[in-house]
Amino acid sequence: MNTKRTHIVISEQLTSRIDRIVGKRGRSKFLALAAEKELMRLGQLKALEAAAGSWKDEDHSELKHGAAKWVDKLRRQDEKRFEKVAAH
Repeated sequence: MNTKRTHIVISEQLTSRIDRIVGKRGRSKFLALAAEKELMRLGQLKALEAAAGSWKDEDHSELKHGAAKWVDKLRRQDEKRFEKVAAH
């Protein structure tokens, strides 16, 4: 992976906290991982915002009583199928 040296400005307090946890020699790796994690989170938020309104309740009538009830129903169906197959 190619790297690029960059200059960032953060508070001394934040630098000290980072250094206490990962050490001065681990600072760059820590900040890079933190940035990657935050970029992923922001990307997910952006995707959720873009998808807002795409879910229509009328398109998913099986969930009108809640997802938990729907999942329970699916599990009961699976159990019945298993019992039927196991009985043979």
